[in-house]
Amino acid sequence: MGNCCSGSNGDAPDTEKPPSAKGNADKSSNKATPEHPPASSKPAKQSPIGPVLGRPMEDIKATYSIGKELGRGQFGVTHLCTHKATGEQFACKTIAKRKLVNKEDIEDVKREVQIMHHLTGQPNIVELKGAYEDKHSVHLVMELCAGGELFDRIIAKGHYTERAAASLLRTIVQIVHTCHSMGVIHRDLKPENFLLLNKDENSPLKATDFGLSVFFKPGDVFSDIVGSAYYIAPEVLKRRYGPEADIWSIGVMLYILLSGVPPFWAENEQGIFNAILRGQVDFSSDPWPAISPAAKDLVRKMLNTDPKQRLTAFQVLNHPWIKEDGEAPDTPLDNAVLNRLKQFRAMNKFKKVALRVIAGCLSEEEIRGLKEMFKGMDIDNSGTITLEELKQGLSKQGTKLSEYEVKQLMEAADADGNGAIDYDEFITATMHMNRMDREEHLYTAFQYFDKDSSGYITTEELEQALREYGMQDGRDINEIISEVDADNDGRINYEEFVAMMRKGNPEANPKKRRDNVFV
Repeated sequence: MGNCCSGSNGDAPDTEKPPSAKGNADKSSNKATPEHPPASSKPAKQSPIGPVLGRPMEDIKATYSIGKELGRGQFGVTHLCTHKATGEQFACKTIAKRKLVNKEDIEDVKREVQIMHHLTGQPNIVELKGAYEDKHSVHLVMELCAGGELFDRIIAKGHYTERAAASLLRTIVQIVHTCHSMGVIHRDLKPENFLLLNKDENSPLKATDFGLSVFFKPGDVFSDIVGSAYYIAPEVLKRRYGPEADIWSIGVMLYILLSGVPPFWAENEQGIFNAILRGQVDFSSDPWPAISPAAKDLVRKMLNTDPKQRLTAFQVLNHPWIKEDGEAPDTPLDNAVLNRLKQFRAMNKFKKVALRVIAGCLSEEEIRGLKEMFKGMDIDNSGTITLEELKQGLSKQGTKLSEYEVKQLMEAADADGNGAIDYDEFITATMHMNRMDREEHLYTAFQYFDKDSSGYITTEELEQALREYGMQDGRDINEIISEVDADNDGRINYEEFVAMMRKGNPEANPKKRRDNVFV
């Protein structure tokens, strides 16, 4: 969105950056490439800063054409939109700024953007392509889900078979497990907020509408009543709740999936709330007598009125009924951060330095969630995470790792080998790979290494960069160069550098990669 290297990394712990890193990073705003140098060095006229997103305002209609209405909510109207240059279709949620009547409303929109950036790359979460602000509105451009709402499927079918319901619930709970392990409570889970990517019978399911979502750390307590009547947990009505409220909402969805009706029903909202607070679930009416005891057991445990006794997402996924053929779910339960750390572990030092440069280019909204996770793990507020803190942090997120595995992850993220993970190392290790796939970020990183702007990274330049970041690990620099140097000329050009950065990155497959230039 043109704010690469704006210098805004929020209230992150101060870290020393090599003096040349910022100078090179600033060049990226010209969007030059080796083949296409900037047309002019004359500075562009700065747009006014938007009061909601806090960055220069821009006209979304310059990039997208806005089409038919797809739906509307309390604050936003969603339209079909088409990228003018590529013809690719997206969904655009437009929030009128006149409806944002107080500071809290503005914070809610900011947080929605931050949370969607934070969850980017999760396969069953609608992806944010970009956020724009103009004089009258904020526009969120998202992945288009053309298959309609899960709610419509439920109505069309009446109810699912237990096998189909278990399969569907598995996906929904995996989404919630991912959110919780990444420090996000959704707070508005209901069938309408699960969309199908396309019309196919086996279409992927995508969670959407993070407008009421919040970041949380273990032990945080929330008091505002949010959500949709049928799905609100009793502790939300009592104004004292945490992530367990999401499990209650999914329990209500499971009840509906199996029976076609909500468990708590009345003629008006207050009547529904009273029924929720009573917490009496009917298992005697049809079709419940014909439903398996295991299914009823799971519903009971998800709709336990005591949040402390309610199953966690991790426990739901291990319930005998939800397991496929009595075995574990077909996707790993390791939390998303763990997967990112594992991916990072395979990278060589060269790539890690490049990622550090790119991490410095990310905007506040892109890294807000990761920053909160870092703070949550940094128990003594020292600005670094020790082995013990990493162990405790992962354990709180439901990740069961051996001592050896935690040590391996520690070594992977601890780029400078000082026995602790600092803020920069954590952001670099955990940011999603599609962040580095953006052309301007890659070129910024290339420029950082290419000190003399020759278009090549030499042995001496690489050695200097590794030294600046304290990452010289005794490996022969020539060995690192030879891994990347495809044409064997003893130096690395831009194409070779990009190939190295995208190697082993599933997002870089052209057939699968999202067009994330607009993020």
